Amino acid sequence: MARVLMVITGADSLVLTDGSVHPTGFWAEEVAASHKVFVEAGVDVDFATPGGVRATPDKGSLVAPFDEYLDSIADALAKPLVLREVSFGDYDAIYFPGGHGPMTDLAEDKDVARLLRAAVDQGKIVGSLCHGQAALLSTAVDGEFAFVGKRPTVFSDTEELKGGTGEKTPYFLETRLRELGAIVEVGAPWSDTVVADGTLITGQNPQSSVDTANHVVAALR
Repeated sequence: MARVLMVITGADSLVLTDGSVHPTGFWAEEVAASHKVFVEAGVDVDFATPGGVRATPDKGSLVAPFDEYLDSIADALAKPLVLREVSFGDYDAIYFPGGHGPMTDLAEDKDVARLLRAAVDQGKIVGSLCHGQAALLSTAVDGEFAFVGKRPTVFSDTEELKGGTGEKTPYFLETRLRELGAIVEVGAPWSDTVVADGTLITGQNPQSSVDTANHVVAALR
């Protein structure tokens, strides 16, 4: 049976450019819809967070049916693995749901970078959604970036300005990934857009959650 490590942000806030603190966390739909797809396909899923902290859902995302699904897996969410203790050799894929939280912690986490480099080196699947692509930034060290020339999609700058944290966003993921050498492909705002480039499978936004997870399942098969 295939195994997926779902790495969820442990952050519950994002500091904006004006110094204000924006409450956030993970986006409920991206965790719930993805997890449901994986489980229904017979895939084992382990949750992990930095420090093994209990992940906080963004309150703005707690709507039916996703809040109800999170309630159904509350025990597993309450006891995530400690990221630094995880060996990627135990998994077939790593998967990053979004929410603005990853921009705070996963983007700079050394264990995220370690796991991503292991996935790339081993030719295993890297799946990510929306702001989860902030995790890819963790591999940008000393002028090197593990995803140079790769084709991800991501929550677009247009979406960020229109429906995200707007002009006060501390950095824009689409722009940052392009600056590092990724070939970013984005669809229309709020469209269900998934881009698969070899073992890198990314979805643009919450609307892409189910299709992104389905692409990962197909790749696992």
